[in-house]
Amino acid sequence: MAPIVTSLASIVKQFGIGAVISAGSAGGPITATGGVISDYEVSGTFYRAHIFTSSGALTVTSGSGTVEYLVVAGGGGGGGTDADDTGGGGAGGFKTSTSSLSLGSYPIVIGAGGAGGVAVQGSNGGDTSLFSFTAAGGGGGGAGPPSAPIRPGISGGSGGGGGVSGSAGSGNVYSPTSPLFPSPAPGQGNNGGGGSGQGSIGGGGGGAGETGNTDGQGYGGDGSSNVYAYGPTNPIMYAGGGGGGRFGGAGAPGGDGGGGAGGPTANSNGISGTYSTGGGGGGASRNPGGGTWIGGSGGSGIVIVRYALPTSSGTAKATGGAISYYNGKTIHTFTSSGTFQTTTAIPTAEVFIVAGGGSGGPDTNPTNFASGGGGGAGGVVYHPGLGFPSPATYTITVGAGGVAPRGSSPTNRGTDGADTTVTHPSGPYVAYRGGAGGAGWPGTGSNTGGSSGGAGDGGTAATAAQPATNPGAIEYGNAGGSGGSGSPGYPAGGGGGAGGVGGAGPSPSSPIAGGFGGIGLQAPPSFRNPASTVGAPGPGGGGYWFAGGGGGGVWIGPNAGGIGGGPGGPFAGAGNGGMGPNGQDGANALENTGSGGGGATGAPGPALRSGGKGGSGIVLIAYPT
Repeated sequence: MAPIVTSLASIVKQFGIGAVISAGSAGGPITATGGVISDYEVSGTFYRAHIFTSSGALTVTSGSGTVEYLVVAGGGGGGGTDADDTGGGGAGGFKTSTSSLSLGSYPIVIGAGGAGGVAVQGSNGGDTSLFSFTAAGGGGGGAGPPSAPIRPGISGGSGGGGGVSGSAGSGNVYSPTSPLFPSPAPGQGNNGGGGSGQGSIGGGGGGAGETGNTDGQGYGGDGSSNVYAYGPTNPIMYAGGGGGGRFGGAGAPGGDGGGGAGGPTANSNGISGTYSTGGGGGGASRNPGGGTWIGGSGGSGIVIVRYALPTSSGTAKATGGAISYYNGKTIHTFTSSGTFQTTTAIPTAEVFIVAGGGSGGPDTNPTNFASGGGGGAGGVVYHPGLGFPSPATYTITVGAGGVAPRGSSPTNRGTDGADTTVTHPSGPYVAYRGGAGGAGWPGTGSNTGGSSGGAGDGGTAATAAQPATNPGAIEYGNAGGSGGSGSPGYPAGGGGGAGGVGGAGPSPSSPIAGGFGGIGLQAPPSFRNPASTVGAPGPGGGGYWFAGGGGGGVWIGPNAGGIGGGPGGPFAGAGNGGMGPNGQDGANALENTGSGGGGATGAPGPALRSGGKGGSGIVLIAYPT
């Protein structure tokens, strides 16, 4: 790794945030690979951004020069409740800076969102790191049931909001697990808001732009805007705080920048922060006698690196998403929702649509062994030649992956992903959500979806479905596998993938392992720009794979959980299942792959395990440049 050769203070003094960045030194302009590429022009200066929503590396293959970068950590989870008010999770730390780069590979670690609490505080988000810089994960939201001590918000990049009568967490603080602990972490976020008295509303999580409760009791603090991904015509807000949960009613809104709202009704889970924003999760809301409710998970983090180009890379016929050019084609990549607006008629375009993957099944049994099923992949819809008239605006909605909160769930399953949709006069074109994996013993069946989830141990998997009509398109999806029969803890089924069914959990007479996830699908050649890391590796080492099924969990012995995306993986960014004998969470799927999360493995005891999160979806559109 090349060192950072300039101090932050001298960088800010020399360049300032938003200054025109050098396109290269005497070694020539920078050429680099990694992340989703976005090329755009600002007042005659041409920029290239590399957008990382999952961990990877920025590799400078030639040249040297100065880059700008944004680093956002994962947001904290919201507090959960079995009695009273809960706090929203704090946003992940947010920081911009510049650095000089030369030839080499620069690892990037994207922090996951923190898990929502179950009658306890939410967990802190994960740190995000680039070069020698680390953004601190957001603090978990507080909780405060009368039967237990009041639990304040936790400190982090931005602090979590306090539970009932609880104090807020502080911002600009590294967690004890951060590589840069101890604190401080200057300039990354703000404090959460304090909780109110018993029977009212919890505090809002802090955001990158303001403290929690600034806009009202329980409101999440707003985040901060940044233009590095798409330029000043499309600024994006990041790192909003989660809203506090209310006792006896609807929770407060989350802050702008991906903060999740508090539970929207009495007796409801908090809303999760938006993926790839670092937004905090919302606190849960509850009525008297209303049971146990779970805080929303924090949103995952993001890294964006941009630098100037000497010339334009091409001319697009539309706006929207991250635009890149490869092999005579213009490619628009939507990693989050937006609009595709044509400026010139496009007679024919390839359109590749992937829905959000389902989460793995959780462990919901505190007294027995349990194995949750793998999450089903989001459905895939591919149209080889769809025309787009001009001028016209087409709405793109990218589905989030399913989130499996830790602990008991009212549905006793994981959570489905969300549909991904492209509006069109002959459509809309809809890829159907991935189905959730079933919970562990007594094993429940899975949910249907574009690909269905795998069943928990002893359960039966649902079939796959694609209820939407997509004229002229090809649809992909498969069923998950059923759970193994036998005692509690026997293997669960793997989630279905776009390219194949999920494996069944082997019976006791078979080799003991969780069911493997179904194989995914590789994007068509038009989308395989070698400079851009889209999708994830698949069989044979090739990239650009999507929609693999999550692996099923297994408790028996020290045996392996099911492999996500098929034997020999994990492939397509799918999550592996948890393994025994002490219990283990399922692994999360990678964002923007549409793959399923891994199923949980639980052991007797109060430490219930969570299924892995499903990966969010994506939309790719390619046409002749």
